[in-house]
Amino acid sequence: MPKLLEAVRNPLAFIAHRWAPAPRTLQRAALAALVMSVVIVVTGGAVRLTGSGLGCDTWPGCSDDSLVATPEMGLHGAIEFGNRMLTYVLCAAVGWSIIAARASKPWRRSLTRLGWAQFWVVLSNAVLGGITVKTGLNPYSVAGHFVLATILITLTTVTWQRTREGDASPRPLVGPRVRQLAWTLAAVTAVLVLIGTVVTGAGPHAGDSSEVERIQVPWETVARLHAASAWAVVGLAALLWIVLRVVDAPGVPQARTRDLLLVLLSQGAIGYAQYLTELPEVLVGVHMLGSCLVWIAVVRLLLSLRERSVTEFGTPGPAQEGSAVPATV
Repeated sequence: MPKLLEAVRNPLAFIAHRWAPAPRTLQRAALAALVMSVVIVVTGGAVRLTGSGLGCDTWPGCSDDSLVATPEMGLHGAIEFGNRMLTYVLCAAVGWSIIAARASKPWRRSLTRLGWAQFWVVLSNAVLGGITVKTGLNPYSVAGHFVLATILITLTTVTWQRTREGDASPRPLVGPRVRQLAWTLAAVTAVLVLIGTVVTGAGPHAGDSSEVERIQVPWETVARLHAASAWAVVGLAALLWIVLRVVDAPGVPQARTRDLLLVLLSQGAIGYAQYLTELPEVLVGVHMLGSCLVWIAVVRLLLSLRERSVTEFGTPGPAQEGSAVPATV
């Protein structure tokens, strides 16, 4: 009975007292949350692009008469309800990440906090998703839905990286000017993502076959602004890659910048292709996946500019390959 009371009172502590996950298990749990945070964006895009946004026309139930999709709702109801069910898979992945972080030895409170931050973002986005349905796919609500999803991807990416390093104070691998350039790149990329939500909210894919409100801005003008922002990000990434090579920065930041450039160029090609072919649904969906990959690459680039090789508690963490004395530029 005392053990049962302990499990009810503090289940995470109860599990942590009896289980110590291996470092690889902790890393896999964090990676699972990251993968699911991308999957939920892509499947949410599929809901929108198939016109299934109101396949379940209420929330939290699928309709006023049923919690789940029924045959009468057809394919749209099944697609929308399926995406809602994937939210539970995402919650399970985030929950596994929280449990693994809490049970790790020694207990790394920073990872637990990151896991709970993911949980609250998922919960907030679920509520916003309900508001989106109840407001008939209001484009501003839909845009906010994607912004929260991007915040979740940020948290899961950071968590995954933190499971692969220690808890010591970060040691910069490059100088302050290089870090400033990298943060400028990240800020412009964030603007690019935000403009992308406006392009989506003003564009033809409203998410449902009925008359749905759109953001009242000239779509082609915003699309051109989005393209200009993308080229600014590409230019900054190329400049950063050159600077890192000139100052002989460690290999990891250079590799992360190269990866970002490759993803950006691929995403740009897809963007122009969908613009020239009048936004076919498949290309728009691939572009949404590319948006997630671009942001992940940016976050990983920022994290590669410092290292935490050993925790303050003496627990070894894997040093980043190619680490060296910080550059002075």
